[in-house]
Amino acid sequence: MRDDKLNVVLENNRVLLRPLAMSDEAELQVLANDRELWTYGLTDLSQPGELNHYVRKAIEAREEGTCAVWTIIDKQTNSVAGCTRLAEISWKDERGQIGWTWIGKEYQGSGLNKAMKFLILQYGFEELMLNRIELKADERNIRSREAIKRIGATEEGILRQHMKIHDGYLRNSVFYSILRSEWDEIRTKFFQQY
Repeated sequence: MRDDKLNVVLENNRVLLRPLAMSDEAELQVLANDRELWTYGLTDLSQPGELNHYVRKAIEAREEGTCAVWTIIDKQTNSVAGCTRLAEISWKDERGQIGWTWIGKEYQGSGLNKAMKFLILQYGFEELMLNRIELKADERNIRSREAIKRIGATEEGILRQHMKIHDGYLRNSVFYSILRSEWDEIRTKFFQQY
């Protein structure tokens, strides 16, 4: 298990990612109460008890060595902005997946997401020495898909009726990836400001 490597703080001039703790639940719940955040979500964290379950499971995955999970702090306002993960880590296959990312509406479009993705990619490729980092999005979620493209990820294809979201809809998932062999070029092209 590598949970010692997964319980880390990541930071740049725009965002602070600190390991998710149960004590973050109350501040996160304020954001999670916005039902629109869960339009494409596998779960609806605005529902009673769902966020508590989500936080507990994420921390368990970190302790098992398959997930790094963070509370997102917007450094411009010094406030909790959401949650994100580098999850489904396979040490054998040297891969992981950025996902389970949600940020409050007031932080969307602010540059926070890109700054956060840079930190996670840098950490995954340069610290954990992963070879592949995946991302996926609901086919209908154009905003997320565009954000993934803006960080240089390659679209790999669509898995049809891949996952059932909280309202019972069977979503198509669009998969993307970035490889370690591409990281230097992507870092230079898409993340010059960091």
